[in-house]
Amino acid sequence: MQEELKNNIDHYSQDVIVSHLELLLSYSNRFYNRQFLTRKAVNNDLVARLEQMIDGYFDSGTSLNKGLPGVELIAGQLNISPGYLSDLLRNITGQNTQQYIQYRLIEKSKELLSTSTMTVSEIAYQLGFGYSQSFSKLFKKVTSQTPLAYRKLFN
Repeated sequence: MQEELKNNIDHYSQDVIVSHLELLLSYSNRFYNRQFLTRKAVNNDLVARLEQMIDGYFDSGTSLNKGLPGVELIAGQLNISPGYLSDLLRNITGQNTQQYIQYRLIEKSKELLSTSTMTVSEIAYQLGFGYSQSFSKLFKKVTSQTPLAYRKLFN
């Protein structure tokens, strides 16, 4: 590439330099994504810890005081960067971290809706939502039904 920059002989020089850069970026992408393949067991352990952490967050009542868990909070507790966590989850589950948190949240809310007598507002509050309307909107967006309609399936 340096030779191409020095000589800049013809109008193809720019295309050659761009091709070299594309090749370099392709190698970088290859090596970055290879870590997800070679560290599969470690990554699966990390996802298991993530699931336990999210479940513990909701079960312990932390969401009552701190609200919904954020990507930065979870990544910090796992001692990895938010970007790496999202890439890892996208590679394993097909979802980024925010989508995965919402998925776990909806699973927890389904459990509460089907096994408890708490109102939708109480469930929303327990899971960290400030407003039950926000919870209902997210629930309907993900499941295509309202929390009350979901609950009726079990009664």
